[in-house]
Amino acid sequence: MSLRITPLTDPARGPHGRRLAWLASDADSIPVGSAFLRLLDGGQEHLAELDLRVHPAERRKGVGSRLLDTVVATARDDARRRVIAQAEAGSPGDHFLAARGFRKVLTFRYTRLALAEVDTTVLAGIVERPYPGYRLTSWQGTVPDDLARTFAASRRAMDDMPMDDAEYGTVAWDVDRVRAAAKAVEQRGDHLHTVVAIDASNGSIAGFTELVIPGNGAGDGQHYGTGVLPEHRGHGLGRWMKAESIRQVHGDYPDLDGLLTDTADSNAHMRRINDGLGYTPTHTTHQHQLDL
Repeated sequence: MSLRITPLTDPARGPHGRRLAWLASDADSIPVGSAFLRLLDGGQEHLAELDLRVHPAERRKGVGSRLLDTVVATARDDARRRVIAQAEAGSPGDHFLAARGFRKVLTFRYTRLALAEVDTTVLAGIVERPYPGYRLTSWQGTVPDDLARTFAASRRAMDDMPMDDAEYGTVAWDVDRVRAAAKAVEQRGDHLHTVVAIDASNGSIAGFTELVIPGNGAGDGQHYGTGVLPEHRGHGLGRWMKAESIRQVHGDYPDLDGLLTDTADSNAHMRRINDGLGYTPTHTTHQHQLDL
């Protein structure tokens, strides 16, 4: 088929890099596919993140390959060493990436908590029992100024999470970055909720969990990350924070249907927390990586 690849302009630079886009169209200028490439920064300058889609009726006609060739050439020109992409296990995208030289480096398990089935008594039992030496606090939107530095420092809790063979690098977090991330959620009209565990001995943040709620308060919310600093692990803080987060949104958003989360298959600890809180599996995806 006659195919034209058109680069598109994404005028908004995100808080964690910039995004490039291409549109594939046929001889009649009808769109048949698209590709987006995020060029990451802040400790991930070696990475480019790909999202490639082809209309089902136009697959196996070379559209995906042409788009991928364009994306890979751009990534190389920008001195990227890895291109990563995610696809649902067993899907056409999963097979396409494997056939084009990507290797599977990580498996994610997606789960959902139906809020109508949540037992608030069980949540209260988790949240209200004593956790000696720690206390919970929370906020909506951007971190309060008095906690900004310790919140940014607590982000290293995610540095050693199980990632199998994926090469994500170490993300560099500072106050400006955590504020920019919160601002990005606000600008698209959604609500960011954060619960943290505070070390009572010095007021520093020992761990955090983040949850994003759709702007209209309906549908499903999405967990963005839960982490506990290595020196504070072993006290049940992850389950404590997540239970409080669930309890808060259950009361604050009566039209919210559920909460979604994804966890690396090898992250047995977080999977046990989610299972214990009532999350049920929905699907599995594979993270693929192309070495340039």
